[in-house]
Amino acid sequence: MEEFLSKAKRSAAELVRLQSGQKKRILHQMANLIEDNMKEILEANALDMEQAEINNLSPALKDRLYLDEKRILAMARSVHEIAELKEPVGRVLDGWVLDNGLRVEKVSIPIGVIGIIYESRPNVTSDAAALCFKSGNVAILKGGKESMHSNEAIAKILQEVLAANGLPKEVISLLPDYSREGVAKLIKMDRYVDLIIPRGGEALIRYVSENATVPVVKHDKGLCHTYIDKDADFDKAIKIAVNAKVQRPGVCNAMETLLVDYAIKDEILLPLYEAFKPYMTTLKGCVLTREVIDVEEATEEDYDTEYLENILSIKVVDGVEGAIEHIRRYGSGHSETIVTENYTTAEKFMNEIDAACVYVNASTRFTDGGVFGFGAEVGISTNKLHARGPMGINDLTTYKYKIYGEGQIRE
Repeated sequence: MEEFLSKAKRSAAELVRLQSGQKKRILHQMANLIEDNMKEILEANALDMEQAEINNLSPALKDRLYLDEKRILAMARSVHEIAELKEPVGRVLDGWVLDNGLRVEKVSIPIGVIGIIYESRPNVTSDAAALCFKSGNVAILKGGKESMHSNEAIAKILQEVLAANGLPKEVISLLPDYSREGVAKLIKMDRYVDLIIPRGGEALIRYVSENATVPVVKHDKGLCHTYIDKDADFDKAIKIAVNAKVQRPGVCNAMETLLVDYAIKDEILLPLYEAFKPYMTTLKGCVLTREVIDVEEATEEDYDTEYLENILSIKVVDGVEGAIEHIRRYGSGHSETIVTENYTTAEKFMNEIDAACVYVNASTRFTDGGVFGFGAEVGISTNKLHARGPMGINDLTTYKYKIYGEGQIRE
């Protein structure tokens, strides 16, 4: 492990010398080679899907794991888009001249070596690698065992391009040890690794956060809410609620709990019930909800659960204050939305909800680096430091001060 990470650390020196045009050209080559090797990636993914069936993985995990031609083309497109993003390194973030004539510049630089620990999704391998490369960082990728063959196929393609351009393969590499012990070692290697980004289940995030000596940016669970206010447009509210839950239930920005204003429960709960029926969504509700529609009983545990499945908890609350209180208690700081035509209520919700992304009259499903214009993301941070929300290339930089003098000395 130490020898592997030592080589990765040394490769950072070569990466930082690359000019913006060189990085752009290499990333386009990577994207093209992903498309050219689609057959090999699909064959590797088929092996992972076979194991997923044998190991009886959940439908949500299978969906995250599965690759087809459309998803591989989307992976390549993301890398092309990242290549064309504005250069994140070398930006002058601020600058000023001191009274003694010293010229100070605050300039963006790469973080260094970034370890990214993730589960299931093979597209994270290419997305995270490309984002790290564009921002001048070495990427140490630790995918889950369930996506091992897919990740290895994708990483091999990226490393072929590195080699063709005279760069060490360690610039983008998979952690050779897939075991829990491998993760335990990685997160304590602060001599070689500058940042750890874990994205996955709650147990993984907790383990890394509690045991790492390397700085961590958490990409925690997405326990997202939609609140339908008494002043909502009902057609708009139903459309948003259904999309937030069923468009892709197994992702972190999908809604898990629907909050309904007490003032409109008798009017809107039945139309909501009918709207979810075609999608076979399992609905659970509080006592007040069950007075109006026939659904399963929702428990305290349900309101604290990220299902990542086609299951939805419903809670009737006492107006926007009740919604805010519920989200404060159960929310994970990921994405929350209010549906209302009342400007004052909307602003109250936006200002008082503490989450990375807060919406008015829109689905939480838009919390995504690609959708936000970042090309892709290494994950969605629920931290408040050093980054929050979808993390793109600018969030993978830090800064240093460059001070230009003409012989000044301090008296």
